[in-house]
Amino acid sequence: MTEPKHLKDAYSLILEAIDVGVYKPGDRLVESELADRFGVSRTPIREALQRLETQSLLTRDGRSLIVASLDHNQLAELYVVRSELEGLAARLAARHATDEEVRLLRSMIEEDARLLNDPQALSRANRRFHKQIHLASHNRYLVQQLDLVHRSMALLASTSISVAGRGERTLEEHSAIVEAIASGDGDTAYIALKEHISRAFETRLRQDSIAAERFSL
Repeated sequence: MTEPKHLKDAYSLILEAIDVGVYKPGDRLVESELADRFGVSRTPIREALQRLETQSLLTRDGRSLIVASLDHNQLAELYVVRSELEGLAARLAARHATDEEVRLLRSMIEEDARLLNDPQALSRANRRFHKQIHLASHNRYLVQQLDLVHRSMALLASTSISVAGRGERTLEEHSAIVEAIASGDGDTAYIALKEHISRAFETRLRQDSIAAERFSL
């Protein structure tokens, strides 16, 4: 069943605002304020908020809805699922990606190298790169599941790419993934992408540890 256009628009607008950090974990979302911000009536905003709540992207704080946050265990569980699904996408991409898709992935890495001094822009480019690998798997059901995982990634308040040196290493890892896909080596592509996600997770854990230490001082 196709979603009503107004509901899809309201949902997408709020989700994008969470994804780009307009609304961060713990922020309160007010129906009337959202309607004014996005120029949408309150009914589709209300329906979109209900949908986001059922997806655990929003949570209740008394009568208010706030952007959810992920605790350590939830974060670890999310990365386990992401690692396996992304690895599978790379394996399938090595089998099914067209020459045009491989060229696109290579060009994305070249273009992303220009963004190393802009962590937020590089983070957005990173999401586009991973999405392109998902699409290159040519498996619609896998793409759907990865979309769900990446919606939950929007609840992370910061990007691991902002850590000094991580941007350069990210592009090096991306290049290794693409070359494995280009050569049709599914096993190597799978391992390369899983290791890439593992390093990103390790970086994020280090970020969280430093932030927690500062907060306790």
